[in-house]
Amino acid sequence: MHSFKKLLPVPDGQKGLRQSDAVFHHTMQIRDLITEAFKISNEITAVGVSVRPCDNDGSYMPCFMVGETVAISVANALNVPLYRFSHQCGHIAAALFSADRLDLIDKKFIAFHFSGGTSDALIVSPDRLRIISCDLIAKSTDLKAGQAVDRAGVMLGLPFPAGQYLDKLARESTAEFKIKPSFVGNNPSFSGVENKAEKMLKDGKNSNDIAKYVISYIESVVIKMTENVLNEYGELPIVYAGGVMCNSIIRESLSGKFNCYFAKPEYSSDNAAGAAILAYEKEKINGCR
Repeated sequence: MHSFKKLLPVPDGQKGLRQSDAVFHHTMQIRDLITEAFKISNEITAVGVSVRPCDNDGSYMPCFMVGETVAISVANALNVPLYRFSHQCGHIAAALFSADRLDLIDKKFIAFHFSGGTSDALIVSPDRLRIISCDLIAKSTDLKAGQAVDRAGVMLGLPFPAGQYLDKLARESTAEFKIKPSFVGNNPSFSGVENKAEKMLKDGKNSNDIAKYVISYIESVVIKMTENVLNEYGELPIVYAGGVMCNSIIRESLSGKFNCYFAKPEYSSDNAAGAAILAYEKEKINGCR
């Protein structure tokens, strides 16, 4: 598989991008990536694109319009089919591919999507139209796990996105925390994490321990969410997707507790590869392969 990608630039000290800035940087950077992609245009038989954050009705973000516009142009220029998917389904498909479990596309399974924009538990089912469909069964009530990571990272002076740097700091801590995460029903809250990290910093706690606390809180949330879903829906296969699931501490903990699968780190934050995989699967259904 060929892969061309480039992170959006976020100025030092900022916790993300406004949508208007995200649209601008998507527009500027996609030009170079399209130039690279067209070097292998003879290999392109279909185009898959993320056009909305998730499968829920009304799901929308302006920056997805940039990708969809380019995808329409590419598909028309090459005279190949265009298939539209959600960003979330792309993440899940990328995780299945990198975990060598694409066979689960034809089965029902549990997926967790933890990133800067989502902290969701989902039941994923086969879908002839969309290849997979995702039914939301639990989500964070406020802050998302990835936001908690990045806000703590910025607070500690780390580059954005802060995931890999917070992971490294946390692994250097020997602190142990007894954490009882906040839940409303099956839905967790992350707002207290940022407040606690800020208090720890003001109290003079070292960066390693602050990082370990943030990661430990997220770990405890994912464990409780997983246990809740398994208790309600039974022993279905479990897939963890999204950038937060790159964290080595969380991966080791979950792997020791559950029969589960993860995206490889290079695919954890990538949904474009997932959109391509879903387009490939759609082409198979249409009898084009």
